[in-house]
Amino acid sequence: MNDVLDRLRAEAEAPSTGSAGPARYEALLAAGPEELAASLTSAGLPLWARELAAYRLGLAGDRRAFEPLVLLLNHRDPPRCAAAATALAVLADPRTARAAAALATNGLRTAYALHPVRLLTALRAPESVPALTATLSRLLAPHDPHWRVALACVEGLGTLGDPRARDVLTRAQSHPRLAVAATAALRGLG
Repeated sequence: MNDVLDRLRAEAEAPSTGSAGPARYEALLAAGPEELAASLTSAGLPLWARELAAYRLGLAGDRRAFEPLVLLLNHRDPPRCAAAATALAVLADPRTARAAAALATNGLRTAYALHPVRLLTALRAPESVPALTATLSRLLAPHDPHWRVALACVEGLGTLGDPRARDVLTRAQSHPRLAVAATAALRGLG
């Protein structure tokens, strides 16, 4: 949590935010749930401020944070995705697994799928294994550049230990960057 708050404080203090940034950061840090929720729909709020409000609401279990956190989970900036995934896991909204599965399986957004894949593993939801297997199957194409996402799928499937993943994990063994993890994951299947 401190890493997220430190990153957002640094963004708020950046010269481009002007003198209002640090004061706005402190106000959001001290704000209650109603003020945080209101800030999510406030016009003209910078991204760091919306992230801070959504993150705090998510950690507090306030479901009003769900949609902003899903948008941040799909952001191009990995630290924003990681923070959103953490808050979504704590939030425990029943819509989270479906949203993470949609992001993980979207072939147009594969470069940003690492954190949705990891979130699916953490959630252990019914959507997790089908989404991870579909994503991994697509990423096993020769020379696919998204091997880190594929590796997260392999590791996630190993953690979940579902025998439905056997076929895709067996195919992953032939991929040089995935072979060791796929073999370990296969050992853990029931």
